[in-house]
Amino acid sequence: MQAKLSTMFQSLRVRNYRLFATGQLIKLIGVWMMYIAQDWLVLDLSGNSATALGVVTALQFTPVLLLTLISGRLADRYDKRMLLFIANIFWTVLALAMSLLVVTGLVQLWHVFAFAALLGVFNAVETPVRQAFVSELVGMPLLPNALSLNAATFNSARILGPAVAGLAIAAFDVGPVFLITAFSSIAPLINVVRMRTDELYRKDLPPAGQRDQAKVVDGLRYVARRPDILLPMALMSVVGMTLFNFQLTLAALAKTVFHTGAASFGLFTTALAVGALAGALSGTGRRSRPSVWLVLGAAVGCASFGTLVGLAGSYWLVVALLLPTGFFMVFFAQAANQRVQLGVDAAFRGRVMALWVLVFLGTNPVGAPIIGWVAETFGAGASIWTGGLISLAAALLALTWQLRRSGARLRMRVLPMPRFYVVSPGAE
Repeated sequence: MQAKLSTMFQSLRVRNYRLFATGQLIKLIGVWMMYIAQDWLVLDLSGNSATALGVVTALQFTPVLLLTLISGRLADRYDKRMLLFIANIFWTVLALAMSLLVVTGLVQLWHVFAFAALLGVFNAVETPVRQAFVSELVGMPLLPNALSLNAATFNSARILGPAVAGLAIAAFDVGPVFLITAFSSIAPLINVVRMRTDELYRKDLPPAGQRDQAKVVDGLRYVARRPDILLPMALMSVVGMTLFNFQLTLAALAKTVFHTGAASFGLFTTALAVGALAGALSGTGRRSRPSVWLVLGAAVGCASFGTLVGLAGSYWLVVALLLPTGFFMVFFAQAANQRVQLGVDAAFRGRVMALWVLVFLGTNPVGAPIIGWVAETFGAGASIWTGGLISLAAALLALTWQLRRSGARLRMRVLPMPRFYVVSPGAE
């Protein structure tokens, strides 16, 4: 057990990565608290409108759609560490300004809309840079482990943040939650400054003169020539747009279907995050690039359980189903992320990861208003199972395409334990 735990967390032995991870954990706990408080504030200010929630989500992710590819170019041209520092200063000022509006009681719905849009600008700049920076913190041999720990950090915050936020909102209202978010964002600023630049892994990067020539269109052409990278990105774009809207749908499900309070909504998000944390930790032992079959199988599992969540008729059944849904959601996203990152050349990593963030987060402006409308018109449950079925159809279509392209065959073994497996050409 000691050896397994040592292997699971081995990237934390690297000082720069340890600083990075701890700063992110502290900030993300505050961010997830803010997400819960923001959604609850929107419902209060809009009269429980799921459409308003959809608009907030769309505003939050529209800058990702518009600016992410430019951010990827910046990541391939300039110092990623300095870019992260500047982006986090912007976030700290933004969070503090919003918290003052909420605490003083001056906040209006349009303030929340503006805050969501500015938050999207931060995410559009910071996320691709942060994703591409991980390889410079640990090097390629430890990259799969570090990426899995990143997901574990994210989902640990996703467990703690909503649980604390639900209790804090019930006890003190939303104002203190926004204040905690503002102060927690200082941690990554301090830790980025404390990193040792001479210990960063940058030997595979092109010379500075060549990096100045990095263009967005070259990154797009690079991905278009790589079907092994294009397939997980295309699949993620569909699943991200139709199913990964739990920030919106679970709030509507808790308040409009089961008529529960903020603490119960926090339990929904926490159950999803517990499963997601297990999915993230399950990939920490991975040492090589995930196969396409692993990515496709995880997508089928994610879509199947997501559909069941939407069809569930009782509160506690939803809580139970959110655990495996969270597991497969992150297992799929992490396997797809690792397949992309471990297959890309260092010179294109910033632009490719920007495109990954675009399909992972940037599809929300398209999907969120539609999902919000479906939730308000047909019910929150319908908005979830509809997205699940669309995602399942996309996953099965991608699986069929990959089987035909590779000439492999899908088989099922009943004994000693039922399981599907893939037979390569000539192996039968």
